[in-house]
Amino acid sequence: MNSIELHAGSWQRLQDWRAKLPHALLLSGVRGLGKVELATAFAAGLLCEMPQPDGRACGSCLACRWFEQGNHPDFRVLQPEAQRLAEEGGEAGDKAKRGGQQITIDQVRELDDFFAVGTHRQGLRIILVHPAETLNRNAANAILKVLEEPPPGTLFLLVSNEPMRLLPTLRSRCQSLPVGLPSRESAVRFLTAAGVSDAETWLALAGGAPGLALGLAEKTGSDWMESLTQALGQGGRLEVIATAASLEKTLKAVKGENPLPQLVDWSQKWLVDLNLAVQGLPIRFYMQQRARIEALAGKSNPVKLVRFYRQLLKLRRESEHPLNVRLFLEQFFFSYRALFVE
Repeated sequence: MNSIELHAGSWQRLQDWRAKLPHALLLSGVRGLGKVELATAFAAGLLCEMPQPDGRACGSCLACRWFEQGNHPDFRVLQPEAQRLAEEGGEAGDKAKRGGQQITIDQVRELDDFFAVGTHRQGLRIILVHPAETLNRNAANAILKVLEEPPPGTLFLLVSNEPMRLLPTLRSRCQSLPVGLPSRESAVRFLTAAGVSDAETWLALAGGAPGLALGLAEKTGSDWMESLTQALGQGGRLEVIATAASLEKTLKAVKGENPLPQLVDWSQKWLVDLNLAVQGLPIRFYMQQRARIEALAGKSNPVKLVRFYRQLLKLRRESEHPLNVRLFLEQFFFSYRALFVE
């Protein structure tokens, strides 16, 4: 199963535009839906010389071979430099660290030569911009100027997780396609086919976004999740010092990026579920822990819950560069344990 099958309705809407393409399309929705894959498949189908009846690329013509190899002459991608390096498996250097989190005006200016050259076999030229909200103001204004007098046969595909961060004038130049969450059944099938065990747990934790769920499962695994939920489930009986020491060892074994921000993010979702349970509402994220969360809800202080959630917002920033992981965890768990009356 792929993004086209997950979002059949959105794919059909894209096909409806083929007969009269706008100059710019904006695909928007929460992170982890597969919007970039959907937009890329649409671009491949538009550039394909023998598209299938449903609009997909044939995968065998010369244009498709160019596209798959990443060197189609009529296709360009604008994305932050740091993101490009990460996707290619490299490390962001000093330039990427300084300005690599944004799409810059220099990247947009590089399109001038692209616009000046004729297209392959008088076809389309397509520019994929993602995430569009990373366009800095100068870059966004530069694209806006292009859209005010668009070159013939040119399509901008903008993909955004946070469309309200885009310039209102830029949004107004685009035809909008909101991409919603797929059905739970489809998302679970997608994750199961990708080899994710306990797919429903990860899907709930990701808020229903299958791509995000897949990334969480691949980066962290179930052991780390189990360690955290076991600790949070102890409520007022939590042994803070021992738990912090044990979890510190688990975190040190995680390779790659700093896992503390993810720990805080998961804890925020646990607090959301706990607060929902206090109000007698269905929980949203930790579906497998519903009984435990509902039991804790009866022992928690609603006012302290709100205050602790605000504290987590501060801890989220501190988690990016903690001075001491053990002290960070101890502070976190002591504050959490104080929410409950045993």
